[in-house]
Amino acid sequence: MAVDLSFYKSPLSEELRAEGRAEGRAEDILFVLERRGVHVPDAARTRITSCDDLDILRRWLDRALTAHTAEDLFAEE
Repeated sequence: MAVDLSFYKSPLSEELRAEGRAEGRAEDILFVLERRGVHVPDAARTRITSCDDLDILRRWLDRALTAHTAEDLFAEE
């Protein structure tokens, strides 16, 4: 008896996985900022959590390691 695994290779499944990765990365950014004691205003929190571009989120995560303010994440954009 064969099992149909086509859903896991479908564009919808890829999209759902990408959404999950983006949500996880946004949570990681907020976690790093929180642990470092950096205040995150609501506008910045919304911008971070609504972003679905993994490249941008990775850049922000990298900047979160040294940012003095949440706005420092968005420099040069």
